[in-house]
Amino acid sequence: MTLTRRRGPAVTGAPPSSGGRRAVPPGPPFTAGPGLFAKLVRDRLALMTVAASYGDAVKLSIGPKTMYFFNHPDHAKHVLADNSGNYRKGLGLVQARRAIGDGLLTSEGELWRKQRRTIQPLFQNKRIARQDAAIAQEAAALVERLRAHQGRGPVDVVGEMTGLTLGVLGRTLLDADLGSFGGIGHAFEAVQDQAMFEMVTLGLVPMWIPLPKQLRFRRARRELQRVVDHLVADRLARPGDGDNIVSRLIDSTGRETDPAVGRTRMRDELVTLLLAGHETTASTLSWTFHLIDHHPEVRERLHAEAVEVLGDRLPVYEDLHRLRYTAMVVEEVMRLYPPVWMLPRQAVNDDEIGGYHVPAGADVLVSPYTLHRHPAFWEEPERFDPERFDPARPADRPRYAYIPFGAGPRFCVGNHLGMMEATFVIAMVARDLRLRNVPGRKVVPEAMLSLRVKGGLPMTVHPAAPVGGPSAG
Repeated sequence: MTLTRRRGPAVTGAPPSSGGRRAVPPGPPFTAGPGLFAKLVRDRLALMTVAASYGDAVKLSIGPKTMYFFNHPDHAKHVLADNSGNYRKGLGLVQARRAIGDGLLTSEGELWRKQRRTIQPLFQNKRIARQDAAIAQEAAALVERLRAHQGRGPVDVVGEMTGLTLGVLGRTLLDADLGSFGGIGHAFEAVQDQAMFEMVTLGLVPMWIPLPKQLRFRRARRELQRVVDHLVADRLARPGDGDNIVSRLIDSTGRETDPAVGRTRMRDELVTLLLAGHETTASTLSWTFHLIDHHPEVRERLHAEAVEVLGDRLPVYEDLHRLRYTAMVVEEVMRLYPPVWMLPRQAVNDDEIGGYHVPAGADVLVSPYTLHRHPAFWEEPERFDPERFDPARPADRPRYAYIPFGAGPRFCVGNHLGMMEATFVIAMVARDLRLRNVPGRKVVPEAMLSLRVKGGLPMTVHPAAPVGGPSAG
C-alpha cells in the first residue's frame, strides 16, 4: 500500500496556531467513521494507511472510540521511550487479555516487571549464542522437509515456517519437543482470531455466546491448557534438569500465596511466550521467501553469500557477522512487513505530542508499518531494497524511523534470538533450494497480533542454481 499525503498542514513541526486553545490534530471528518470502522474490521493496514495520508498526527473517530495516530520518529520516541511511564497497553491488546490472559504481551506495572525479570536471563547474548547448534539443526530439518516437495505440488511455506519456529522455541527456551503437540499452530490461529474479534467489538460480546469463532477459541484454549499442563508436569518430573522458561515460571509462580493465581499466571505467561515466540519469526521468514522470489538479484546474492560463508556445513554463531547481506535482507523485510505492525498505547495522564494535546485515557497508535514507509525518511519506501541496511552506508534517518522490535522498556526481549534464527534459516534455504511463488496467487498481508500472510503461502520447491549458473526452473 502506498502512502499518499492529502493536502493539509504539515504536522512534523509545531501545529497551526489555535488561539491559545489546546491544538487538536487534523483527521477524517466524523462522517468517515463507518468507513473507518469497516477498515478496522476487514483491513487494518488500510486504516493505518488512510490515517497516515492526513499527516504525522491524526485524530480518528470510530464509533465510540477516538484515537490519536502519530507517525513521526519523534512521536514514537516520546510515546515508547521518553514518556513511556505515561502509557499503558492500548487498543487491541487490552481486549486481547480475554483471549490470551495477562502474559508479557498484555500485562502492566509490577506484574510485567516481574515477568520480564523472570525470563530476561534466558535471552542474554551468551546464552543465545549457545543455541546456535539447535537452531541450525532445526533449519537443516526444514530444508530436508522442503526438499521432499521438489517436483511435487506447492507446499504451504507459512505452515512450514510455523513448524520450524515452534521447533526452535521448544529446543532453545523450553527444553521440550513442541512437535509432539499436533495442532498447536491451529490453536494459536484461533487465539489470534479471538483477540482481533475482541478488539473490533471492544470486548463487549460475552465470551459465552456460542458464535463459531468463540467456540473454536474455547477449543483452542483447552488445547493450549493441555500443552501447558504437559510442559509443567514434564518439568516437575525432571527437577534441576536445565535452565529454561518452564523451570523459571514454576519457581516464580510458586511463590504466589494463592495457588489458583499461580496456575493462572503460569498458563497466561506460557501461552503468551509460545505465541509471541514463534509467530513473529514465522511471519518474517514467510515474507522473506515471497519477496526474494520476486527479486532474482537478491536471491542470487543470498545464495552466493551462503555458499561462500557456509560451504556445505551448518552455520555457527560466529557466522552471523559474515552473513551480512542475509541480515540486511531480514532487516528490509521487517521494514516492509514489520511483524508487530501496530503499537497501541493508552495515555494515563494528559500529554502533548508534537504540539498536540492528548487527553488522559486517549488511545494512541504508533504503527511501524506506516512509520517504515514514511516518505520523509525512506527513499522510494515501497521498493524492496536490502542495500538500505548496508552497514557501510550511513543511515541518514532518525533512530525511531525503524522499530521492528518496538522501542523503550518494552523492546522485544527475543530480538537477538529471532535475528539469529531468521538469518540461519534464510541462508540455509537459499544455499540449497529455490522457493517459487505460485503464478496468479495473490499474496495479501493480514494484520492480526502479527503481520502474517493471509490464508497461507503456497510455493513450489526447486534446487538452487549454481553460483553464476542459470536460474532453477
